[in-house]
Amino acid sequence: MQVMQPENQSKQATIVVPDTGSNLSKKAQVADMFNDIARRYDFLNHFLSLGIDRNWRKKAIAELAKVKHERILDVATGTGDLAIAASKTAPKHITGIDIAEQMLEIGRKKVAELGLAGLIKLQTGDSEALPFNDGAFDIVMCAYGVRNFEHLEAGLKEMCRVMEPGGKLVILEFSHPKKFPIRQLYKFYFKYILPLLGRVVSKNSNAYTYLPESVRAFPEGKVFCEKMVKCGFKDAKARPLTFGITTLYTAVK
Repeated sequence: MQVMQPENQSKQATIVVPDTGSNLSKKAQVADMFNDIARRYDFLNHFLSLGIDRNWRKKAIAELAKVKHERILDVATGTGDLAIAASKTAPKHITGIDIAEQMLEIGRKKVAELGLAGLIKLQTGDSEALPFNDGAFDIVMCAYGVRNFEHLEAGLKEMCRVMEPGGKLVILEFSHPKKFPIRQLYKFYFKYILPLLGRVVSKNSNAYTYLPESVRAFPEGKVFCEKMVKCGFKDAKARPLTFGITTLYTAVK
């Protein structure tokens, strides 16, 4: 997959797409890609991360417990894993939105099987045009979805808009380890092993090539914290997890 090299990383993140030969927008391509791999998504998440993804979500949910919260919005909820994990913090209601309907269908089945249908509602929604009133939620969270936004700042501004003053933002996103030898091992795994295994299992030739390219283009760490502040948040922090393979971002409104 060819990736254009614009002047800065934030612009690059909007240009990386699953299929450079497609005429569809990044948003449409991402929706199609996740719909295509939906049935194998949960297995691949756990398999390709060696199960560490569960621990990352636990650390994100621990941030929720630090503040009073009743209404949670999970942006790019996918099959609902983060929303389900958040149910253990005893909120009054959790709403999950995603642009990939097939992912949501699997999520709804999981929610129903766990007896959480009265607490968690999963619905189709666009992160850049959230169908909610200003200040509708006291927690907004997102796991591994912000790098898929077609317009990153537009999505962050919407997340800020629907959050009440004093609310908290919690985001998990992949990042790059900085220290030897983890950095070298990570780059080799992401460039060669992950795309091969992902392609074999998911039967999608683009999804797990797009993943490392989108991670490489994402404005991580301090740069992303600056973007959160620019979009209306304050006290933005980045906490690297597991040698920096992923980063837990937090901020408040």
